[in-house]
Amino acid sequence: MSFDYYLISNTASAVIAAVLLDALLGEPKRWHPLIGFGWLANQLECKLNKNPQPITARSIGLLSWLLLLAPFVAISYFAAHSAIAWLADVLLLYFSIGARSLMQHAQQIYVPLSQHKLDEARYAISMIVSRDTSQLNETEIATATVESVLENGNDAIFGAIFWFILLGGAGALMFRLANTLDAMWGYRTQRFLYFGWATARLDDLLNLIPARLTALSYALCGSTLSAIKCWMTQASTWYSPNAGPVMATGAGALQVKLGGPAVYHGTTKQRPTLGMGEPANPSHILSAISLVKRSLLLWCVVIIVATILGNTYFA
Repeated sequence: MSFDYYLISNTASAVIAAVLLDALLGEPKRWHPLIGFGWLANQLECKLNKNPQPITARSIGLLSWLLLLAPFVAISYFAAHSAIAWLADVLLLYFSIGARSLMQHAQQIYVPLSQHKLDEARYAISMIVSRDTSQLNETEIATATVESVLENGNDAIFGAIFWFILLGGAGALMFRLANTLDAMWGYRTQRFLYFGWATARLDDLLNLIPARLTALSYALCGSTLSAIKCWMTQASTWYSPNAGPVMATGAGALQVKLGGPAVYHGTTKQRPTLGMGEPANPSHILSAISLVKRSLLLWCVVIIVATILGNTYFA
């Protein structure tokens, strides 16, 4: 058997094992590596993000990004090329994806929202979005939740799997850490406008292909024609080059309207409308969860079929 045969088989089996592990266990309740990484990133940013000059702040932001990612990616690379390579890859991908956690968070919003307990739903949605949730009505809570599920389908699942297939466990970890830093530093506020510039641009680059594969998955697993139409006509209107295709296509696949005004850091942001059909309601949260589940199943099936075909070719 050739080296390519084993490489393809090990990659596919590691993806399936990591997805199953996440489905069974979810994210660790205590001592999650990303929590520790977030704390470290916050400490570094507080110490280094003090220069108001654009060029200097951007340079320091890029250096901070490298300082945080390089050691962990290097360690994961050597672990994934050690005697326990397959196990290391499985664990690295498992820690890099959060499908079960994403769905649990969405369910925690759906339950009180479906019971018209808006205060509980507002608190639950505040745990996963950066917008001001204190005055959201039922439609706005449902909209924010569906948007978060769709966008995080890429950020917390498919992007990590894509980079794992390309670069192994180190690639998956690199993607998830970069995405975590973007969630912390990638805001166009006075504090992060320059310091977080490199973080935001690098996250855009890493998401360029995964976001479009995620959008394609949503289209294939939902109302395909509506999804493609929204992708072609609405994605470019969104302020994010990667979230646009993901959310426009997802909204079309669900045949629901998303977007609209939202308050971020005390400022109301007028966002374009995405999707079609009726405004979001609690039932669309369950539909979004189901869409992500079907898309994840599609990815696993494609990976298995590609492995079988690849093994037939290289055998």
